[in-house]
Amino acid sequence: MKLTAIHPKLPMRNKSITKDFYLHKLGFTLGGTADFEGYLMLKKDQIEIHFFEFQDLLPEENYGMIYIRTDDIDHLYEFFRDNQVDIHPNGKLETKPWGQREFSILDPDSNLLTFGADA
Repeated sequence: MKLTAIHPKLPMRNKSITKDFYLHKLGFTLGGTADFEGYLMLKKDQIEIHFFEFQDLLPEENYGMIYIRTDDIDHLYEFFRDNQVDIHPNGKLETKPWGQREFSILDPDSNLLTFGADA
């Protein structure tokens, strides 16, 4: 027996805003074949992220976060910058003391997405 994939679930206040951000800014595509009310599935390459509707979410109190590995962190960083994705002020692209090259962004609901690769 082995685990084969993980699909984190993050909160979203507004499905259309979340969908627009991930599709048009980050380059994700829709996942699944059905459109469920209050639920969203998005994918890019080998990852999939699910979102559940939480209309009363206060972004400043949201602690949703995921770490996503990539094989070309510099290219991904430039792709996001070219698409005018705001890089988190404390998450600029840099090599961390633990040997990972990382940067972070916040989505419209303040879910923290950190992208990393071996330095």
